Parts: sequence; C-alpha cells; structure tokens
Amino acid sequence: MADGAKVKSRPVGAAAKLGRLGRPAISTVTGGALEIVTGVSERGFNPIDLLYSSLAACLALSARIAASQMGLLDRFEGVVVEVSGEKSAAEPYRIIRFDIKVEFAGDFDDATRTALAHAAEDICTVSNTLKGDAEFVLSIAD
Repeated sequence: MADGAKVKSRPVGAAAKLGRLGRPAISTVTGGALEIVTGVSERGFNPIDLLYSSLAACLALSARIAASQMGLLDRFEGVVVEVSGEKSAAEPYRIIRFDIKVEFAGDFDDATRTALAHAAEDICTVSNTLKGDAEFVLSIAD
C-alpha cells in the first residue's frame, strides 16, 4: 500500500450463540443475522459454507477492485467466483485444499483474465489471511 493511503474500515466481528438444543445463531456487530444448519442434507449455510462463501465474496469484490486499478473497469461486466475444497480425513480436521474457479464477464483475453484473478487473490483480505499465519488470541469469559 502506498504511503499515506487510507484503509477503509467498518465495525467487524461476529458472535455465535448456541443453547442446549437448536442450531447456532450468528450475529454481526453491524446487525447481520444467520442461522447455521447442522444436518448434512439441510439447506442453508454450515460453518464450512461460510468459510467458502467468505473467500468467494472477497475474491469477487477484489476482482472488481483489480479491474479498476488496472484501468479495465469499463470492460468489466461481472465476475462469478466458485469456491469449494477438500476437508482432511483425519484430525485435526481442516480444509487442506481450496478449489477456486473465477469466471469473468467482459472483453478480456486469457492473459488479462489470469492477471485479474491473481491480482484479486493478492488484494483479498480473506485469501491473504487463509494463506498467512494469523494469531489466535483466546480468552475465557468469567
């Protein structure tokens, strides 16, 4: 980031509330709410879906930012980002691979689509975090 550039920020954070029975309910500090599904065949979001969704949304937004930064926004008609992956078969359970498909709508050649996708990956806070070594600070409430 260039010297003097400002990072836009907004309140962030989420909480999950779960009782003895029922599903987890997630809320954000900005007022968002979502109920999490737990059954394998239930429609809706489970925690892994949210992880994939966060990466997909961040990459899509970052692709538009990349197009703007590269002077290509006038040709950018849209983008679809699909994310799935592979979960480990043994503990500790984790996602061991992210499969990401990026499809651009607009007048771009192969080299430009590739450059846009890689630029989006570099811009995206979620992809940068997942590739990094974020610190976890756990506290236990009284």
